[in-house]
Amino acid sequence: MTSEPSFGACGKCDPREIAHIWETVSVPLGERSYDILVGPGLLSELPALLDEFRPGRKFILVTDSNVADFLAHDLVALFESAGMNVPVVTFPAGEESKCMDTIVSMAREMIALGADRGSVILALGGGVTGDMAGFLASVFMRGIEFIQLPTTLLAQVDSSVGGKTGVDLPEGKNLLGTFAQPARVYADIGVLCTLPARELRNGIAEVIKYGMIWSEDLFSMLEDNWWDVINLEPLTTAEIVKQSCTIKADVVSRDEREGGLRRILNFGHTAGHAVEASSDYSIPHGEAVSMGMMVAACISRNRGLLPPEAVSRLKALLQRFGLPTSIPGTVTDEDIIRLIQHDKKVRDGKVHFVLCNAIGKTLIADDVSSEEVIRAVTEVRG
Repeated sequence: MTSEPSFGACGKCDPREIAHIWETVSVPLGERSYDILVGPGLLSELPALLDEFRPGRKFILVTDSNVADFLAHDLVALFESAGMNVPVVTFPAGEESKCMDTIVSMAREMIALGADRGSVILALGGGVTGDMAGFLASVFMRGIEFIQLPTTLLAQVDSSVGGKTGVDLPEGKNLLGTFAQPARVYADIGVLCTLPARELRNGIAEVIKYGMIWSEDLFSMLEDNWWDVINLEPLTTAEIVKQSCTIKADVVSRDEREGGLRRILNFGHTAGHAVEASSDYSIPHGEAVSMGMMVAACISRNRGLLPPEAVSRLKALLQRFGLPTSIPGTVTDEDIIRLIQHDKKVRDGKVHFVLCNAIGKTLIADDVSSEEVIRAVTEVRG
């Protein structure tokens, strides 16, 4: 444990010098509205930033075993230097921990720590941690506040925003869950410099998704500035996180509970979740979504909706960032169809597929047949 912990110091930027690039994205949801702060060095300022949630409230840091051995130790030291006692609740890292048994275990640990209805959970980590901590907060004593501290690009641009929480069942991903909005999101881009390349690619897949469903300008920006994105150039990184959060905030504010528009955020996820589950989660979420986007794009092209050149641009951009564009043979057609049928996006026995009719424009189709899926999967396998 260091005596003077520092966050956001990755050698590419000095958070003290460029703190002015902190950006605020608002998610307008009435009494459930909240802000997303994006920029370097936010975790270093967390004790002061949490002042509005104090005094007299107990904070509990929830994280996984990987982050506990890394960022959490320094963050606890930072809290201690500010006179704050913030205990840590840890669960084993990995998707396999994302189950009700883990939730119950953490809830019991929180009770042992003296948590009550005024306590606040701080969710420090990636998407699994955010989903787990958010779900725990939404059901603990019928609901307490939580704050997202996303430490991966995937969590910063997607899973920490929008209020979806959940755990997995053997039958599929996120089949148990709630809608519970965080009180705040602090997306410190400085910590992204500590991630392995594969983790960064997972997040980039979701950023590409936003370009496909909402903004050709964002898609073109990724094409033109891919080198800066890969190298986490601070201004470029802050911009893609801010744009992604702005798009998601806009969609969520119009459709908080996924009754209509919000379903477009699932572009690439219908087939992607099936690939992910079929691999027993050995294929990471972002890589599975990359494959799923190719499946959805091929279905869109085969229906005459998406020009072939748009499919080629998507494939080229995914490959530029080292993301997979073909489904491995270990994931069978039968598994994909079976798992899609168990997906949350099945309504009245019909699979709702998010398709594109241009880069930046989407539509929902509820009549995609198994034959169409198999044809697209075969094409994606190459």
